[in-house]
Amino acid sequence: MADKHASSPHPRKGFPVTARTVTAALLAVIAVWFIAVNTAKVHIRLWVSTVVAPLWLVLAIALILGAVIGWLVNRRQYKQLRR
Repeated sequence: MADKHASSPHPRKGFPVTARTVTAALLAVIAVWFIAVNTAKVHIRLWVSTVVAPLWLVLAIALILGAVIGWLVNRRQYKQLRR
């Protein structure tokens, strides 16, 4: 008997699992864990004032800013390659 799924005319749908995807997911899990275990209050000196905030919040903001900057740089390089 032939397997119905083996000769399916429809390609497999879903998110492709690549080494890059696995690495990104692993780094995201490590970052979330690192943020979760660092709960102490820290003093952050800005140019004019000092702010007290939980370290997890500071780390989360830094992670988000880094991700946005990385995305913007990658997007710009992609647009330059397309020209």
